[in-house]
Amino acid sequence: MIGVVANETEHPAVVEFFELFKTPWEFYRSGAHYDVLICSNSLVPENNAGLLLLYGAQRQAFEECRSMKTRPAPGRDFVSFRGERMPIYGSCILFDGGGNEVLLHEGTNSPAAVSVASGTQAVVRLGFDLFAEVRHLLTQGQPAEFASIPTLELHISLLRELILSQGLPLVEILPVPAGHRFIVCLTHDVDHPRVRYHKCDHTMFGFLYRALIGSVIDFCRGRRSLQQVATNWKAALSLPLVFTGIVKDFWNQLDQYLELERDLASTFFIIPTEGNPGVDSRGRTRAKRASRYALADIADDLKKLLSANREIAVHGIDAWRDSAKGRGECERVQKITGTTETGVRMHWLYFDLQAPLTLEKAGFSYDSTVGYNETIGYRAGTAQVFKHPNVDRLLELPLHIMDTALFYPSYMNLSDDLARAAMLPLIENVTRFGGVLTINWHDRSLGPERLWGDFYVTLLNNLRARKPWFATAAQTVSWFRNRRETSFDSATHDGRNIWVQPANNELASNAANVPPLVVRVYNRGGSTRDLRGRSAAFEDFTIDTCDSLLIAA
Repeated sequence: MIGVVANETEHPAVVEFFELFKTPWEFYRSGAHYDVLICSNSLVPENNAGLLLLYGAQRQAFEECRSMKTRPAPGRDFVSFRGERMPIYGSCILFDGGGNEVLLHEGTNSPAAVSVASGTQAVVRLGFDLFAEVRHLLTQGQPAEFASIPTLELHISLLRELILSQGLPLVEILPVPAGHRFIVCLTHDVDHPRVRYHKCDHTMFGFLYRALIGSVIDFCRGRRSLQQVATNWKAALSLPLVFTGIVKDFWNQLDQYLELERDLASTFFIIPTEGNPGVDSRGRTRAKRASRYALADIADDLKKLLSANREIAVHGIDAWRDSAKGRGECERVQKITGTTETGVRMHWLYFDLQAPLTLEKAGFSYDSTVGYNETIGYRAGTAQVFKHPNVDRLLELPLHIMDTALFYPSYMNLSDDLARAAMLPLIENVTRFGGVLTINWHDRSLGPERLWGDFYVTLLNNLRARKPWFATAAQTVSWFRNRRETSFDSATHDGRNIWVQPANNELASNAANVPPLVVRVYNRGGSTRDLRGRSAAFEDFTIDTCDSLLIAA
């Protein structure tokens, strides 16, 4: 059991951190026994914990009583642990002597965390505020230059390693479904379902330029094949026939998506209103953000998606800033799907700190907006579904990879080979840490002038080989909700035995079509993991919504 001492203002971040690092914990109670005690910017209470972790960027009694010199780290920088680089977004202090180095501050090559032995207790002093870092990641997010770093997962990994290095017992519900290595959530924003809905507008002019001129430029740079140039020119020249209905609309790629993903699950985010650009964070309207299609225009497509058991969710316009308008957007899509649990992703990824509460009031069960337009990676530092601080039920499915971020000239502007190289660390991270890899491939991206279909096929084949669970956005959120609602209860008076209790019956019925959970128990036999990385012994147990599990000390 982990005990936590923290200021009340940090409590929401503490609670959310331990939903992501799903292990038995509680706020400190006087007289209770804890294997690990975490103190964040607080006085250390009387305790007999095997491991005491002291977090905080201000000088504390730990260094005072040891006459240990400290100094503030100069600006934002990385700390490293066993070669893993982790950015620190808040203040950090450094330690000069007085203990064994645990974390190294890269900018100064000085310890940012040290450990000492105090009798039978190991004490680790870390010079930053863990829960302030968690709060920053889940609210402000990471800048684009650090997008490739799963910072929150590294904080969890560090804490886990510190516990296991002392040979202490640890129980954890992994962020990985039983029988799989991770989750893949394939999503498609439906922005331009037909080219014929665009005549003399910016979308048409942009298409013609990229198809006729941009293709030739890319060919000269080795970025396009001659066949792709010919395909784009043919599409551009066929526009009169497309408008008259003689030739199939080449932006209508629904059947191709259903074929490519025939054995998989996917989610389509549709815009609920035609001709409404919405309002940005400065109160401005941008006409080109407005959709050129109405739901009635794609009614047959929506029926086909529902028949294929695909999820349909909302690609919102004003839902992020106005709960009444958001409720209307939600209800329009619910009339088509017949569901009561509906998710949303904002068009152009409009979002702010108040958006989660606004979306929850509008009736959405999850959001999938938190990501980057300009790059790929971890805006919130995590591959796990999480909850924003100011909501009760709405969960956030983070967005990690978007096709336009990879290939648009104004964003990363990558070749196919460089795009594969950029995505590989994200795939390897989710394989290592668990969680979900959320991918957004737009509705028109398989057709001219983008022609990103071959790349998408290669990506799908790569992911299939790694044996993930391919799930819709709603299924992914349901699985994580089930994990969040599974609880740990002490089975004996001394708290040494633990019951793992599944979620309540209502939640269990909603999660009936998702894989079971995996409970991992470390060091039950007393094996250890040292700071050089030797593996701790562990056992894995599977638990579904109908089971409970007793873990004996």
